[in-house]
Amino acid sequence: MIAGWAKRCYFAGRAVMEAALRQHGLGATQWYVLHQLAREGPTRQRVLTQMLEVERATLSVVVSELVRKGLVEQVPDQDDARQKLLRLTGAGLALWDRLPNLETLIHETAFGTIDDAEIAVAVRVLRTATERLDGLSSKGTDS
Repeated sequence: MIAGWAKRCYFAGRAVMEAALRQHGLGATQWYVLHQLAREGPTRQRVLTQMLEVERATLSVVVSELVRKGLVEQVPDQDDARQKLLRLTGAGLALWDRLPNLETLIHETAFGTIDDAEIAVAVRVLRTATERLDGLSSKGTDS
């Protein structure tokens, strides 16, 4: 029951996100890349693959599209030229500044009137469940 509601909540939030981004010609994964670069600065593409938990090929397509749009640039990392470092362009930063604050919009809409203590319990329960399931999947389910 809880897993079903967690999934439904995720998809509802994702639908709000995609609707808000559609008018800017962006998808959710593109937003996550821009978010990371706007908040944390230049980031190795390999690090983004791990952070976003997406396949390298998927992220390559997303990054290629952001580069094509002139929002992100790929440069060789100064410490390791084999690595690609991603950073926002001026156009990317300007677009980021025009985008709605999706974190606030989604959080306030979904949780704005819910008591902080109740949210803390929900977070703790979902974190624990996720850690347990991650542990099981890393061991394999045949044990």
